[in-house]
Amino acid sequence: MTAHDSAPSHKPNHEPDLNADVVDDIADDFDLTNSTATTATNNENTTPTTRALSRRYRTHIQELLSGSHRRQWSIALRGIMCGAGAGLLVVAYRAIIAYGNNWAVVAYQYMANHPLTILAFLFTAAAATAAIAKLVAWEPMATGSGIPQVEGVLLWGLKMRWWSILFVRFTAGIVCGFFGMSLGREGPSIQIGAATAAGIGVRMSKNNVERDNFTAAGAAAGLSAAFSAPLSGMMFALEEVYRSFNPTVLLTATTAALTADLMSKIFLGFNPVLHFVAVEQLHLNSYVWLIPLGLVSGITGAAMNALLLGLQTAYSHIALHWRLFIAIALALPVGIFLPLALGGGATLIDFAEHAASPLGMLVVLLLIKMLFTATSFGSGAPGGIFLPILTVGAVTGSIFARVAPISPQLIATFAVLAMAGTLTASVKAPITSMMLVIEMTGSLVHMLPVATVTLISLAVSDALRTQPIYHALLNRFMKSSKPTVDKASQSALISLPVELDSAAMGKAIGKINWPEHTAVISVRRGGKEFVPRATTVIQPGDGIVVMYTGEHQRQAREELNLLCSSAY
Repeated sequence: MTAHDSAPSHKPNHEPDLNADVVDDIADDFDLTNSTATTATNNENTTPTTRALSRRYRTHIQELLSGSHRRQWSIALRGIMCGAGAGLLVVAYRAIIAYGNNWAVVAYQYMANHPLTILAFLFTAAAATAAIAKLVAWEPMATGSGIPQVEGVLLWGLKMRWWSILFVRFTAGIVCGFFGMSLGREGPSIQIGAATAAGIGVRMSKNNVERDNFTAAGAAAGLSAAFSAPLSGMMFALEEVYRSFNPTVLLTATTAALTADLMSKIFLGFNPVLHFVAVEQLHLNSYVWLIPLGLVSGITGAAMNALLLGLQTAYSHIALHWRLFIAIALALPVGIFLPLALGGGATLIDFAEHAASPLGMLVVLLLIKMLFTATSFGSGAPGGIFLPILTVGAVTGSIFARVAPISPQLIATFAVLAMAGTLTASVKAPITSMMLVIEMTGSLVHMLPVATVTLISLAVSDALRTQPIYHALLNRFMKSSKPTVDKASQSALISLPVELDSAAMGKAIGKINWPEHTAVISVRRGGKEFVPRATTVIQPGDGIVVMYTGEHQRQAREELNLLCSSAY
């Protein structure tokens, strides 16, 4: 493929350069009827259908590049609607799951005192297993955490039936919550937010780049409402889900996250999701303990990933309904003997922060929580691992503070720091981890120790060659998913960030081996968007918009990700 272009002008206005001849050249360069991207207008046998498609393609480019700054604010304002819808649904999901987890604790304690009721539990578990298996088989996009699926929509072009995802997430997810499985509600909340925004976006825009913006904004709204942490939701959407600090996505995610947080506060009040005891500020003489804490947190996060992926692999040889039954049945002994390990882990985090909690009990809870989370998640049940990973980190930090010669007053502080470190080692989203802990503690005085532990944990995770958990899960999901094919006559757009050390970085557009049936139609560099020349050199941090034909979506996205990302 060859891309032509006009260099950006030096006019003081902020509109992108839009040379009609350049647009015509690009449109002619993208032949929707041939197997290679040759110049359609140079073909003497061009049909009326081809000419009509070429005219429609020119119009598409004109609409995309004209008034980009006005358009991004329009999209951002529409993000408020996405945030409101996502916030309301996530608040409902969060409240029901919390009630279900509390009910499970009471139910298992009742079974401990009335053993005959265990028979009723097994019968109910069998019925629930059959129902969940049918639901997740009907909508595979609703299995597991939901975060990898959202990334697959934005990065790989997976199709998301928003209405069926919402139905399965609510029904199957709530059933799992009432059994007390060690699953978090934050990952599903992110997918619920993304699916809600996708449903709203279909009615607000026909441009799939804008729809992707709404989907990313919905993901931000989901995490914001789940944790009452709007800044973390916005950052997670950029750093992990969209993997680009695109200005339009930033604005849209911010408005959606703030709106969702408002919905959360209106219906659930101002109380934080995790109730921390007083988190003391570290003295300088305690900073030396941040290095070993970062090492331990990094190892714990890497071990958690290995356990999650290992159990998922082991489960893959067992039929879905048996996997689910095993996971639900294991909740029975956990609920009877160690009820603190049930659910996502908010109660366990609170227990770990108190100095009176016995060390031996914490060690047992840490091991059981890790295993119980892996068996629950690996079964394919619709539930997340975000909060369980934070819980494992909190218990790890609490154990570390008791083993090391550290003041009991700092146990909560080290638990919070280890939460950030363990989450970073597992997910490899350090900015989100730091932001989340700071928002949950409500204080900036912990910025330096949080950043220190986070970076050390990230270094340890990289040294151990730990794959980011959501990336690994996405790769597995993509291998098992069926390709989605659009109509050949439909053109679609994808916006991609060019990462440092990627294959496309530092090369002229005309020298890059772009996928067939694609054309680079614009480049965003800094605050400027322009149509590129064949000689335009791609720089790290550039955002490129590529058009491709619908029938080649999967292949085009895979090859474009290989070119623009340093992670592949």
